[in-house]
Amino acid sequence: MTPRKQPVKPQTASKKTQSKGKLAPSSPLKNKSKVLSKDEKVVLISSEVAYRGPLFDVHSEYVREPGGVASRRDVIRHTGSVVILAIDARKNKKDPLVLLERQYRHAAGQYLWELPAGRKEPNEASLPGAKRELIEETGYRARRWSKLIRFYPSPGFLGEWMQIYLAEELTSGQAQPEEDEFIECQMVPLSEALRWVESNKIIDGKSMIALLLYDRLRRARA
Repeated sequence: MTPRKQPVKPQTASKKTQSKGKLAPSSPLKNKSKVLSKDEKVVLISSEVAYRGPLFDVHSEYVREPGGVASRRDVIRHTGSVVILAIDARKNKKDPLVLLERQYRHAAGQYLWELPAGRKEPNEASLPGAKRELIEETGYRARRWSKLIRFYPSPGFLGEWMQIYLAEELTSGQAQPEEDEFIECQMVPLSEALRWVESNKIIDGKSMIALLLYDRLRRARA
C-alpha cells in the first residue's frame, strides 16, 4: 500500500491558522485601508483527497488567497445539482400548481418539503440531468424547459453549484426512485407554497430561492 502523501504546510501561517482555516492576525485583510485587486492571484500550495465517496469527495488544501495569507481549506467537491420547479398552470394561470416533494433528510434530522432535485452525473449536461431527475423522483415529464438561476448554496466549504430549471406543460407518469428514496409528491398552489416559505414549513434553501424568484418574475411580467 502506498502511503498517503501529506500536504506541505506553509510556513507563512501559524498552527492556529492552519487548524481553523482562519486568517493570521498579521493578515493584510485586517487593514481596512488595503484594497484588494480583482486580479490578485490565488495559489494552490498543496491538495490531497481526505475522503472519497459515492456522491462527493473532500479535499484538504492549503491555498494562498488574495491578501497573501496561506490557509487550510477543507472543500467538498461535487459534480453539481439540478433543481426542478415544475409548474402546472392549466386550471389556474393566476395561481398555478407547484410540484413539491416530502422526504426524510438525515442531515437535517427531519422530513422536508422540497422541489425535485438531484445530483448531476459526471459528464452529464444539466438539462438532461434535470429531465432524468424529474422522471425518477416524480414520474412527471415537461414539454417546456427554461433556466431560472444557477447558484452556490454554501461556497465557504462546498464546491457544489445548483442549476434551477422551470418545467412547464407537465404530463404525469410512473416514478422510478432509487432504492433508498421514499418520496411523497404533492401538487400545491403557488400561493400556498409561498405561505409555507413564510411560515417556515418550507425551510429548504434551493426551494425557497426557486419559489420566491419565480413569484417575483411573474409579478414583474403582470
